[in-house]
Amino acid sequence: MNKELQLKRVAQAKLPTPFGEFLMVGFEEIATGHDHVALVFGDISGDEPVLSRVHSECLTGDALFSLRCDCGFQLEAALKQISEEGRGVLLYHRQEGRNIGLLNKIRAYALQDTGLDTVEANQKLGFAPDERDFMLCADMYKLLNVHAIRLLTNNPEKVEILTQAGINITERVPLIVGRNPANAHYLDTKAEKMGHMLCQSPGCNH
Repeated sequence: MNKELQLKRVAQAKLPTPFGEFLMVGFEEIATGHDHVALVFGDISGDEPVLSRVHSECLTGDALFSLRCDCGFQLEAALKQISEEGRGVLLYHRQEGRNIGLLNKIRAYALQDTGLDTVEANQKLGFAPDERDFMLCADMYKLLNVHAIRLLTNNPEKVEILTQAGINITERVPLIVGRNPANAHYLDTKAEKMGHMLCQSPGCNH
């Protein structure tokens, strides 16, 4: 089974945060050497489904306080919810800009400044709307011995892909935060063109 994994677990250390102390676990892609991180809170062993977030890297939102997206808001909210739950895992999936890279993301932002939406900008640059490889995340869960999760996401594609990869997702937990005038069109595009579930009425929670 391990021969089929795309990642190996290489290091771990304590990571104190404003939300409590997490265990930071580092992974390395075997083929490329690219690294990814999991933040583990509490005891995640056993059969009880673990509250979890797959968070794709967004330098502008996570570290530079950008209001163009909801990423930084989602990262903070997910860590807070996991901490309040008492146990959980956040996978920090290092595929910047839906895996087109930081410089191409800046190019896409420039196109959006001319009126294109996030999907159109990616396509103009020759990319699919979403280039991420979520199979890597399934491998991280396997290496953490996590077999059942309650997934913090608004993206049904994550649910489908991780399920196909063998991860048992018992519940989709909405994570709707951070809407503001600077990202309203971006979020509307994700809902309309990428299937993200972003409405806040009870009927959307499925």
